[in-house]
Amino acid sequence: MYLKYFYNSSLAQASYMVACQSTGAAAIIDPARNIDAYINLANEQGFHISAAVETHIHADFVSGVTELSRRTGATIFYSTEGPNNGGYDWDDCLTVQGLRDQDIITIGNVQLKAIHTPGHTPEHMAYELTDKATANLPMGIFTGDFVFVGNVGRPDLLEKALGVKDSADKGARQLFKSLQRFKQYADYIQIWPGHGAGSACGKGLGSIPTSTVGYERMYNPAFQFTEERPFVDFLLHGQPEPPAYFAKMKAINKRGMTPLANVPAGVEFQLQGDRIAELAKDKKNIVIDTRNAIDYANASLPGTINLPYPGLFADWIGKLVDYESNIYFIAEPYRFDELREIVISIGMDKLRGFFSTSLIQTASSLRSYQNQSPTEIERRFQKNEVQILDVRYQDEWEEARIPEAIHASLPHVKERLKELSTSKPIAVHCASGKRSAIAASILLNEGFEVINIRGGMQQWKNEDLGWTK
Repeated sequence: MYLKYFYNSSLAQASYMVACQSTGAAAIIDPARNIDAYINLANEQGFHISAAVETHIHADFVSGVTELSRRTGATIFYSTEGPNNGGYDWDDCLTVQGLRDQDIITIGNVQLKAIHTPGHTPEHMAYELTDKATANLPMGIFTGDFVFVGNVGRPDLLEKALGVKDSADKGARQLFKSLQRFKQYADYIQIWPGHGAGSACGKGLGSIPTSTVGYERMYNPAFQFTEERPFVDFLLHGQPEPPAYFAKMKAINKRGMTPLANVPAGVEFQLQGDRIAELAKDKKNIVIDTRNAIDYANASLPGTINLPYPGLFADWIGKLVDYESNIYFIAEPYRFDELREIVISIGMDKLRGFFSTSLIQTASSLRSYQNQSPTEIERRFQKNEVQILDVRYQDEWEEARIPEAIHASLPHVKERLKELSTSKPIAVHCASGKRSAIAASILLNEGFEVINIRGGMQQWKNEDLGWTK
C-alpha cells in the first residue's frame, strides 16, 4: 500500500492519495481543484487514478473530483446519506457511484469502508482504510471535517452560511452521536483529517497533520463529554464567523466547477502606476496588493487593498472579494502562479492579470498611513483626537474590548461606514495588527484618515491600558 499526504497552507486543507502498489490503482480523498500534483505523482509512481472520493459537500474550497473524473476517467464516490440522497447533482457526463454507510470502495488490495458520520454536514462520510494484502483490520480513518487534531468539525455552517434554520443544534446533536460511535475504535487507529490549524471549518484545530484515536480520546476537548447537551453548548460556542464565500462553494460543489482548461490564466501587464490606480478605482475591478503591511503603509496605490501573502490568503479573499469582480494582483513575479492557484481553488475564475511590485513607484502620487503605539492612541483617544475601530470577530470583542470603541468585524467594515466620522482619524485595531492593516487599506479607499494600532489588542493589554468585557 502507498499513502501520500498533500497540504494547501493557504486553505489549511489536506487531501490524500492511497494506492495499491500491486495493481497500480489509486484513489484521491478530498482532492483540491488543481489536480496536477496528484496526476504527476501517479505518473511518477506508475499508478492510475481510478477513484475520486468525497467526504462531504465542501464549503471552503472547490472540490477536484469532477476535474479528476474528466481528466483521468476516475469514478467519483460520494455520500447518498442524509436528505436528498446527500444533496449532490452531478453532471450526466461524469461516472459516479453513491455510497451508503458500510459500503466498500476497492482499490486493488486496498479497501476503503464508508462510515456515515453526520454532524458537520448531514451527508458526511469518513473512510476506514485497510490494507487487505496484509491485514483484516483498518489501520486508520480519513475523517474529513468530522474529527480534527484537537477538536471536531463545526455543525453550524448550514445555518450560518446557508440559512438552514435550526440546523446548527441538530447538527451538533448528530455529531455527538457520531463521536460516540467513533470512540469505539481502538487506540492505535490513525486519524487523517481534512484540515489543519487556521481552517474556518472548526475552532482550535491543531497544526499537527495526523493523530490517533487514543491520543484524541485523551486530549481532544470534544471527546471529554459524556452527555449531549453540554457537548452541544461547547461545540456551538465560539465558532469563527464563516466566510461569505462558503455559500457559493456549497452550491458549486453539489455539481462541480468549470474545467480548469477553460479558465483564463491571467497575464502580466506592464502599466504605469497611475493606470493601475485607475483600474483599482473602477467598481468592477479589485486590485490586491500582496506586499507586507509595513511596505503598504509606507506607499501604496490609491484604490488598492492590502492582503499580505503568504498566509491564510484564500480565506481572506473569500471573505472580502466579490465573485463578480475582475481580479488583479500586485506581487513579486515569482508569486504569480501561486496566486492564480489560490483564487481558482475557491472558484474565483475572473482573474484578469498581474502587476509587478516594481510598478508602484512609477505612480505620480502614492498614499500612506501611520502605525502608532497603543499608548499614543490611548492618549489621543482621551483628548478626543481619534476614534477607535475594532475589526475583530464578535467572540473576541466579547472577551475583551476597549471602552467606547466602535466594533465592526473586518468582513463587515464597509457595511458600517456611516457610523464612522470623517472629521477625525480612525485608529483601527485587531488582535495583533494583521487584520487591522487590511482594514486600513479598505478605509483609505473610502476617504478616511487611518492609523493602525501597532500590535493590536495584545499590545494594548501588554501596555496595561484600559479594557473591559
